[in-house]
Amino acid sequence: MHLSAEATEIQREIPLTPPVNEEAGTLRGQARSLRNLLPARSALTQVISSLGDQGLAVGGGFLANVALARSLTKEDYGIFALTYSVFTFLLGLYYAAILEPCTVYGSGRYRERFSEYLRLILRTNAILCACLTGILLLVCVVVSQVAPHWATPAVWGLALTAGVLLSGYLLRRLFYVQRQPALAAMSSLVFFLVLLCELWLMVRAHRIDSFTIFVALALGWIVAWAVLGRRLHFGRPKQSFLSLEPEYWREHWKYSKWVFATAFVFQFTQQGYYWVVGAFLSAPEVANLRAIYLLVGPIEQIFIALSYLIVPALAARYAAKEMHQFLSIWKRYALATVGVSALYALATRIAGKYVVHTLYAGKYDGLAPYLFTLTFVPLVLWVGTTMGHALNSVEKPKFQFWAFVVGAGATFLLGIPLVIRFGLWGAVYGMLLSSGTYTLTLAIGFLLMYRDTMQNRAL
Repeated sequence: MHLSAEATEIQREIPLTPPVNEEAGTLRGQARSLRNLLPARSALTQVISSLGDQGLAVGGGFLANVALARSLTKEDYGIFALTYSVFTFLLGLYYAAILEPCTVYGSGRYRERFSEYLRLILRTNAILCACLTGILLLVCVVVSQVAPHWATPAVWGLALTAGVLLSGYLLRRLFYVQRQPALAAMSSLVFFLVLLCELWLMVRAHRIDSFTIFVALALGWIVAWAVLGRRLHFGRPKQSFLSLEPEYWREHWKYSKWVFATAFVFQFTQQGYYWVVGAFLSAPEVANLRAIYLLVGPIEQIFIALSYLIVPALAARYAAKEMHQFLSIWKRYALATVGVSALYALATRIAGKYVVHTLYAGKYDGLAPYLFTLTFVPLVLWVGTTMGHALNSVEKPKFQFWAFVVGAGATFLLGIPLVIRFGLWGAVYGMLLSSGTYTLTLAIGFLLMYRDTMQNRAL
């Protein structure tokens, strides 16, 4: 059928009576086929680059966590996990302040002025991260005087390195906005190699702890910025971005205020369970939850890698009012999420026990039964997140905010009683319930948005 349709198209353009014209028609048909293949090959290359980027960036953190889990006591590793959950909270705020608006606006309405926009974002990031570092160090000094037992090495490590770690996320995201995921993958490769060398040296010197891990992660991103930061599209703009768009910060806040609010309530949908387990159970149980959820992380990173490609593409389609293509991209994204999640759940069912034993040297063998159930959390959560990304791309982040409010409500109303009653199993079931209510709420918002807004723009 494909060949027949192509032949019919050629016949419309070129008369086929003379033999020369037949040859010309064949050549034109072949050229057209090659042009049609190029976008598909380009998309495949971008997906592979994005997966490689996410695998290397998160793989470094994964190795650092495994090294810590094997070296520290469960009590100490649980404290590190709680401290890292604070960084995750800060990352959510940073996502709202910088990453999400930069992705949507840089790929959409300001894509023709990206060089000017890039310079504004980098200046803002430098000021923000310097202020954050100063505030965290001040907090550490105060805590060390008031409650010294809370001023752990992990807390000092977080205070010193949080700004650098956040800037590592920005470097990679800017390459995605430039539609150069291969450069993002290269930056993650540099980070990974530097971190690998650092981990080897720390293990050999018996100096691996929660403070040195934070420092090692930060040093990896410093080297990545030094090597690849010059590849950003700075250009040579003649005017500052704010002189071209004096109302930008008002537009920025109009969008990011919903993402800020979302960043607060998001923590209680999943990260909140670390705090709940720490409050109602113990630090070693936090270590157990962290150790087993690390093995669910790879599937989430695949989805995050895809989102780095999908969100800019969705924002660009919306800005160009190409809503048919917008919805087509989202549908493929959602189907890929379901398919990959199902395959990963099957893999953990088959090999989960062996993987847990090998990674943690038998230290966390009793957690293997939790792994298969936990693999359904990303499936439930990310089906909703694909809808959240689509809604954010049309500059309607309030829907995702309300979905996380509902998910956080489920954590308090259902998750806490489950943890108190069933312990660690209660946390696992609570994550599933919170993720499910989040996705259901987004599905309702997505359908309303599609019928009331998206369909109208397509007309």
